[in-house]
Amino acid sequence: MSSSSCCCSMDPGYSFHLLLSCPSPLPRSQVSVDFSAAYDRIPHPDANLEHSINEIWNERIQKNPALYNGQKFRYGGYDLHYVDSSEQESSVCLRLGLTDYRTFVGTNLSPIWEKFLVPSEDDCIRCQHTSSPLGNGAIVETIDERILVLKRSKNVGEFPGYFVFPGGHSELNRDKTGLFHPK
Repeated sequence: MSSSSCCCSMDPGYSFHLLLSCPSPLPRSQVSVDFSAAYDRIPHPDANLEHSINEIWNERIQKNPALYNGQKFRYGGYDLHYVDSSEQESSVCLRLGLTDYRTFVGTNLSPIWEKFLVPSEDDCIRCQHTSSPLGNGAIVETIDERILVLKRSKNVGEFPGYFVFPGGHSELNRDKTGLFHPK
């Protein structure tokens, strides 16, 4: 038995969207990745909207030359595989493609981000034209029961100067064979 879910919920009424909840941590042996161009962003059919990605990026780097266009993993959903009918997960497979920071700024962070969405209940279809980079975050509690937060630099592209939990977007490198490796 398998279940699946997809990319982004950008409902402005929510501060976050929980995509996957596991009752207990999954060991590495129960997590896999399906890395494929099939999960890359699909360009929007409106050429003007696609052109807006570069316009927004160019405006942003004029204001903040410290920004750079790094490659990111694009979240394309996940599949849950169950051991039996008890619906207790036995493994999860993340579906990942490629995107970049420029496209993230020009789609997901764009003032016109809603124009990139497709009307659909299926998030994979709904967000097919957005960058949707895979993010990670952690809530770190210290031994004296305090929570760690970081103050973002004023030189970042999103939420400069805000307090946040540790996290970010994975960067990647290609080796000489063309394979990707996390930085």
